Amino acid sequence: MGAKEKALVTDGRVRRSKEAVLAATFALLGETGLGGVSVDEVARRSGVAKTTIYRHWPTRSALLLDACSKLTARPTVPETGSLKGDLIALAETVAERLSGRWSSVLPSVIDAAERDPELAAVHAKLHAGMMEAFRAVIARAQEKGELDKRVAPSDLIGAIIGPLFYRRWFSREPLTKAAARAIAERALAAL
Repeated sequence: MGAKEKALVTDGRVRRSKEAVLAATFALLGETGLGGVSVDEVARRSGVAKTTIYRHWPTRSALLLDACSKLTARPTVPETGSLKGDLIALAETVAERLSGRWSSVLPSVIDAAERDPELAAVHAKLHAGMMEAFRAVIARAQEKGELDKRVAPSDLIGAIIGPLFYRRWFSREPLTKAAARAIAERALAAL
């Protein structure tokens, strides 16, 4: 076997190892939240040696960041033709994600970020990634004159995200598309 073939075999083995580690990490995150994810347990479940895991992720936080960032893709920036349509589309996306796997992980990320500076950085990156599409939609609307430039993006985003989080973790009301639409419409009407 030549050097090129060996490299391909090695690349495939590395890819499979990384996939196994991330799959084990996803499973643990969903079952136990961040607190139950240890490199020892990921190694045990994935069948990948700890030394190999540490070669690709030098810290537990690096592994968690990579796993969480792959848990869901960042929302795409919708282009419905109106700020209202874009915000409704984004609210529906968040509602869908809060009804899925992400909702079992997010509370433990938020909790751990309160005590661990590295995990606080993980949380900040995840939050920024999730809110990026909202910020892009709001900036576009402000540039087009569809939204007053004095509106603080974080206020509008909070007026949509807050009620969605409330429905998911406090009132336990269903996170339907209709509910997401109504929340986005109320947030815009309040401006």
